Amino acid sequence: MSTSLWVSKTGLAAQDAKIQSIANNLANVNTTGFKRDRIAFTDLFYQVQRQPGAQVDELNDLPSGVQMGTGVKISGSQKVFTTGALITTDQQLDMAIEGQGFFQVEQGNGEMSYTRDGQFFRNADGMMVTSGGQPLVPQVAIPEDALTVTIGEDGTVTAEIAGQVGAEQLGQINTVNFINPAGLEALGGNLFAETDASGVPTEGTPGDGGLGKLRQGALESSNVSVVEEMVEMISTQRAYEMNAKVMSAADEMMQFLNQTV
Repeated sequence: MSTSLWVSKTGLAAQDAKIQSIANNLANVNTTGFKRDRIAFTDLFYQVQRQPGAQVDELNDLPSGVQMGTGVKISGSQKVFTTGALITTDQQLDMAIEGQGFFQVEQGNGEMSYTRDGQFFRNADGMMVTSGGQPLVPQVAIPEDALTVTIGEDGTVTAEIAGQVGAEQLGQINTVNFINPAGLEALGGNLFAETDASGVPTEGTPGDGGLGKLRQGALESSNVSVVEEMVEMISTQRAYEMNAKVMSAADEMMQFLNQTV
Protein backbone atom coordinates (compact mmCIF):
# COMPACT_ATOMS: atom_id res chain seq x y z
CA MET A 1 0.00 0.00 0.00
CA SER A 2 1.18 3.52 -0.76
CA THR A 3 2.38 5.31 2.38
CA SER A 4 0.41 8.43 1.43
CA LEU A 5 -2.77 6.35 1.30
CA TRP A 6 -2.16 5.11 4.85
CA VAL A 7 -1.35 8.62 6.12
CA SER A 8 -4.53 10.08 4.61
CA LYS A 9 -6.49 7.15 6.05
CA THR A 10 -5.31 8.04 9.57
CA GLY A 11 -6.31 11.64 8.92
CA LEU A 12 -9.80 10.60 7.85
CA ALA A 13 -10.20 8.44 10.96
CA ALA A 14 -9.01 11.26 13.23
CA GLN A 15 -11.37 13.84 11.75
CA ASP A 16 -14.23 11.35 11.88
CA ALA A 17 -13.61 10.94 15.63
CA LYS A 18 -13.54 14.70 16.11
CA ILE A 19 -16.82 15.21 14.25
CA GLN A 20 -18.35 12.51 16.48
CA SER A 21 -17.22 14.49 19.54
CA ILE A 22 -18.69 17.69 18.08
CA ALA A 23 -21.96 15.90 17.33
CA ASN A 24 -22.15 14.67 20.93
CA ASN A 25 -21.49 18.18 22.24
CA LEU A 26 -24.24 19.68 20.09
CA ALA A 27 -26.65 16.86 20.97
CA ASN A 28 -26.20 17.74 24.66
CA VAL A 29 -26.40 21.50 24.31
CA ASN A 30 -29.50 21.52 26.54
CA THR A 31 -28.40 18.76 28.94
CA THR A 32 -28.24 20.05 32.51
CA GLY A 33 -24.68 20.09 33.88
CA PHE A 34 -23.18 18.61 30.69
CA LYS A 35 -19.47 19.25 30.07
CA ARG A 36 -18.20 19.45 26.51
CA ASP A 37 -15.63 17.00 25.14
CA ARG A 38 -12.35 18.03 23.58
CA ILE A 39 -10.28 15.70 21.36
CA ALA A 40 -6.49 15.80 21.37
CA PHE A 41 -4.32 14.49 18.52
CA THR A 42 -0.66 13.49 18.22
CA ASP A 43 1.42 12.62 15.19
CA LEU A 44 2.51 9.01 14.65
CA PHE A 45 6.09 7.72 14.59
CA TYR A 46 8.46 8.95 11.89
CA GLN A 47 10.39 6.94 9.34
CA VAL A 48 13.92 8.31 9.65
CA GLN A 49 15.66 7.82 6.31
CA ARG A 50 18.53 10.14 7.15
CA GLN A 51 19.42 11.07 10.72
CA PRO A 52 19.79 14.81 11.38
CA GLY A 53 23.39 15.63 12.31
CA ALA A 54 24.80 12.47 10.76
CA GLN A 55 28.36 12.77 9.46
CA VAL A 56 28.87 13.19 5.75
CA ASP A 57 32.61 12.79 6.13
CA GLU A 58 35.27 13.34 8.76
CA LEU A 59 34.75 17.12 8.77
CA ASN A 60 31.10 17.76 7.92
CA ASP A 61 27.72 16.92 9.44
CA LEU A 62 24.30 16.95 7.82
CA PRO A 63 22.37 20.15 8.73
CA SER A 64 19.04 18.29 8.50
CA GLY A 65 17.73 14.81 7.99
CA VAL A 66 14.95 13.03 6.15
CA GLN A 67 12.07 12.20 8.52
CA MET A 68 8.78 11.13 6.95
CA GLY A 69 5.63 11.26 9.09
CA THR A 70 3.17 8.38 9.07
CA GLY A 71 -0.04 10.10 10.11
CA VAL A 72 -2.05 11.09 13.15
CA LYS A 73 -3.85 9.40 16.03
CA ILE A 74 -6.15 10.37 18.90
CA SER A 75 -4.13 10.84 22.06
CA GLY A 76 -7.13 11.37 24.30
CA SER A 77 -10.49 12.99 24.92
CA GLN A 78 -11.03 15.43 27.76
CA LYS A 79 -14.05 16.83 29.56
CA VAL A 80 -13.84 20.61 29.87
CA PHE A 81 -15.12 21.49 33.34
CA THR A 82 -15.83 25.18 32.88
CA THR A 83 -18.99 26.36 34.61
CA GLY A 84 -22.12 26.66 32.46
CA ALA A 85 -24.63 29.48 32.74
CA LEU A 86 -27.04 29.30 35.67
CA ILE A 87 -30.74 29.19 34.80
CA THR A 88 -33.37 30.15 37.36
CA THR A 89 -36.11 27.53 37.73
CA ASP A 90 -37.70 28.50 41.08
CA GLN A 91 -38.04 24.80 41.93
CA GLN A 92 -37.32 24.11 45.61
CA LEU A 93 -35.12 21.05 45.05
CA ASP A 94 -33.15 22.41 42.08
CA MET A 95 -29.58 23.36 42.95
CA ALA A 96 -26.61 24.74 41.05
CA ILE A 97 -22.99 24.80 42.19
CA GLU A 98 -21.46 28.25 41.70
CA GLY A 99 -17.87 27.16 41.18
CA GLN A 100 -16.08 23.86 41.68
CA GLY A 101 -17.56 20.70 43.09
CA PHE A 102 -19.85 17.75 42.48
CA PHE A 103 -22.92 16.29 44.13
CA GLN A 104 -22.53 12.73 45.43
CA VAL A 105 -25.13 10.14 44.50
CA GLU A 106 -25.30 6.41 45.21
CA GLN A 107 -25.81 3.95 42.36
CA GLY A 108 -27.90 0.81 42.59
CA ASN A 109 -24.80 -1.34 43.19
CA GLY A 110 -23.77 0.78 46.17
CA GLU A 111 -20.91 2.53 44.39
CA MET A 112 -20.57 6.29 44.53
CA SER A 113 -20.88 8.50 41.48
CA TYR A 114 -20.70 12.24 41.00
CA THR A 115 -22.69 14.81 39.05
CA ARG A 116 -23.04 18.50 38.31
CA ASP A 117 -26.73 18.04 37.56
CA GLY A 118 -28.55 19.55 40.53
CA GLN A 119 -32.06 18.63 39.40
CA PHE A 120 -33.38 16.61 42.34
CA PHE A 121 -36.78 15.16 43.17
CA ARG A 122 -38.48 13.66 46.22
CA ASN A 123 -39.20 9.94 45.96
CA ALA A 124 -41.91 7.91 47.70
CA ASP A 125 -39.80 7.70 50.87
CA GLY A 126 -39.24 11.44 50.97
CA MET A 127 -35.56 11.15 49.96
CA MET A 128 -33.88 13.54 47.53
CA VAL A 129 -32.97 11.64 44.35
CA THR A 130 -31.79 12.38 40.82
CA SER A 131 -34.00 12.03 37.75
CA GLY A 132 -32.56 8.50 37.46
CA GLY A 133 -33.61 7.62 41.02
CA GLN A 134 -30.13 7.66 42.61
CA PRO A 135 -30.28 9.05 46.17
CA LEU A 136 -28.26 12.09 47.17
CA VAL A 137 -25.40 11.46 49.62
CA PRO A 138 -25.55 12.43 52.47
CA GLN A 139 -29.23 11.52 52.33
CA VAL A 140 -31.79 14.17 53.11
CA ALA A 141 -35.34 13.12 54.04
CA ILE A 142 -38.13 15.64 53.48
CA PRO A 143 -41.25 15.09 55.64
CA GLU A 144 -44.57 14.67 53.86
CA ASP A 145 -46.02 17.65 55.73
CA ALA A 146 -43.17 20.01 54.75
CA LEU A 147 -44.60 23.26 53.37
CA THR A 148 -41.41 24.83 52.01
CA VAL A 149 -37.84 23.63 51.77
CA THR A 150 -34.89 26.01 51.99
CA ILE A 151 -31.34 25.08 50.94
CA GLY A 152 -28.64 27.49 52.07
CA GLU A 153 -25.46 28.43 50.22
CA ASP A 154 -23.55 26.16 52.62
CA GLY A 155 -25.85 23.19 51.94
CA THR A 156 -27.95 23.46 55.10
CA VAL A 157 -31.46 22.09 54.43
CA THR A 158 -34.36 23.39 56.49
CA ALA A 159 -38.13 23.18 56.09
CA GLU A 160 -41.28 24.73 57.46
CA ILE A 161 -43.44 21.94 58.83
CA ALA A 162 -47.21 22.25 59.03
CA GLY A 163 -48.31 22.90 62.61
CA GLN A 164 -44.80 23.79 63.84
CA VAL A 165 -43.37 27.18 64.71
CA GLY A 166 -40.02 27.96 63.11
CA ALA A 167 -37.95 26.04 60.60
CA GLU A 168 -36.71 22.51 61.24
CA GLN A 169 -33.25 21.46 60.05
CA LEU A 170 -33.44 18.36 57.86
CA GLY A 171 -29.82 17.75 57.02
CA GLN A 172 -26.62 18.95 55.38
CA ILE A 173 -25.68 18.66 51.69
CA ASN A 174 -21.93 18.30 51.16
CA THR A 175 -20.12 18.45 47.83
CA VAL A 176 -16.80 16.96 46.73
CA ASN A 177 -13.98 17.98 44.44
CA PHE A 178 -11.12 16.22 42.65
CA ILE A 179 -7.57 17.31 42.03
CA ASN A 180 -8.05 16.40 38.34
CA PRO A 181 -11.74 16.45 37.33
CA ALA A 182 -10.75 15.84 33.69
CA GLY A 183 -9.64 12.36 34.76
CA LEU A 184 -13.15 11.31 35.82
CA GLU A 185 -14.85 8.52 33.89
CA ALA A 186 -18.05 9.61 32.15
CA LEU A 187 -20.77 7.03 32.86
CA GLY A 188 -23.64 8.68 31.02
CA GLY A 189 -26.79 9.88 32.73
CA ASN A 190 -24.88 13.03 33.82
CA LEU A 191 -22.77 10.86 36.14
CA PHE A 192 -19.02 10.49 36.61
CA ALA A 193 -16.92 7.90 38.43
CA GLU A 194 -13.64 8.21 40.28
CA THR A 195 -10.48 6.92 38.58
CA ASP A 196 -6.80 6.78 39.42
CA ALA A 197 -6.31 9.81 37.13
CA SER A 198 -8.92 11.94 38.90
CA GLY A 199 -7.62 11.26 42.39
CA VAL A 200 -9.78 10.60 45.43
CA PRO A 201 -12.73 12.91 46.20
CA THR A 202 -12.31 15.57 48.87
CA GLU A 203 -15.60 16.21 50.67
CA GLY A 204 -16.50 19.48 52.31
CA THR A 205 -19.10 22.12 53.01
CA PRO A 206 -20.14 24.18 49.98
CA GLY A 207 -18.33 27.51 50.02
CA ASP A 208 -15.32 26.19 51.97
CA GLY A 209 -11.96 24.92 50.76
CA GLY A 210 -12.44 26.02 47.16
CA LEU A 211 -15.86 24.36 46.81
CA GLY A 212 -18.54 26.43 45.13
CA LYS A 213 -21.60 27.69 46.95
CA LEU A 214 -25.04 26.26 46.26
CA ARG A 215 -27.82 28.27 44.66
CA GLN A 216 -31.32 27.00 45.28
CA GLY A 217 -33.93 27.28 42.55
CA ALA A 218 -31.38 27.25 39.72
CA LEU A 219 -29.68 24.74 37.42
CA GLU A 220 -26.35 24.79 35.62
CA SER A 221 -26.80 24.59 31.87
CA SER A 222 -24.44 22.84 29.46
CA ASN A 223 -21.14 24.63 28.83
CA VAL A 224 -21.37 23.88 25.09
CA SER A 225 -21.15 26.97 22.86
CA VAL A 226 -23.12 26.33 19.67
CA VAL A 227 -21.13 28.96 17.74
CA GLU A 228 -17.77 27.46 18.73
CA GLU A 229 -18.94 23.94 17.87
CA MET A 230 -20.21 25.08 14.47
CA VAL A 231 -16.84 26.68 13.69
CA GLU A 232 -15.07 23.49 14.80
CA MET A 233 -17.45 21.45 12.66
CA ILE A 234 -16.67 23.48 9.53
CA SER A 235 -12.92 23.26 10.20
CA THR A 236 -13.13 19.50 10.76
CA GLN A 237 -15.21 19.01 7.64
CA ARG A 238 -12.63 20.87 5.53
CA ALA A 239 -9.80 18.83 7.05
CA TYR A 240 -11.70 15.64 6.23
CA GLU A 241 -12.20 16.79 2.63
CA MET A 242 -8.48 17.58 2.24
CA ASN A 243 -7.50 14.13 3.52
CA ALA A 244 -9.98 12.56 1.11
CA LYS A 245 -8.44 14.55 -1.76
CA VAL A 246 -4.97 13.33 -0.76
CA MET A 247 -6.21 9.74 -0.84
CA SER A 248 -7.76 10.31 -4.26
CA ALA A 249 -4.57 11.93 -5.57
CA ALA A 250 -2.42 9.07 -4.26
CA ASP A 251 -4.73 6.56 -5.95
CA GLU A 252 -4.49 8.42 -9.26
CA MET A 253 -0.69 8.47 -9.00
CA MET A 254 -0.65 4.70 -8.46
CA GLN A 255 -2.93 4.21 -11.45
CA PHE A 256 -0.59 6.34 -13.59
CA LEU A 257 2.39 4.25 -12.54
CA ASN A 258 0.56 1.00 -13.32
CA GLN A 259 -0.35 2.27 -16.78
CA THR A 260 3.19 3.39 -17.63
CA VAL A 261 4.89 0.19 -16.48
